[in-house]
Amino acid sequence: MALKKGDIIDEHKRFPDSCGLVLKVMNGGEGFEKIICCGHELTEEDIVPTLIQGRGRKRGQLLNGMTLDEKKVSQDSCGLRLMIMNGGAGFQEILCCGNSIRAGAMQDLSFGQMRSQDEGNTSQSGTA
Repeated sequence: MALKKGDIIDEHKRFPDSCGLVLKVMNGGEGFEKIICCGHELTEEDIVPTLIQGRGRKRGQLLNGMTLDEKKVSQDSCGLRLMIMNGGAGFQEILCCGNSIRAGAMQDLSFGQMRSQDEGNTSQSGTA
């Protein structure tokens, strides 16, 4: 069950009463097995040609635009990287290359957080 870059997986395709997780494949995917969300198993059967905007999608701890990266779990993998497009309240895990990818494999880009300032001098110094 290989995925390819650009594939979109939509939980609403087969499970309209779910949280409506939508993921886009950014890289890898040769070892893809399944995604478990809301107790459902999402497979290649849940690939849709385009993102379908719809109601009833429930966001969880996964923020839209964040990525889940298999390389954070295992360096010896196909390197599956998925971007969260919508939904995700019931997300449990992704199984790929025998690895379990959970929310902890999310790339920490610190979206929505203020940068911390140094305690010391924050003024610019030097010569121009």
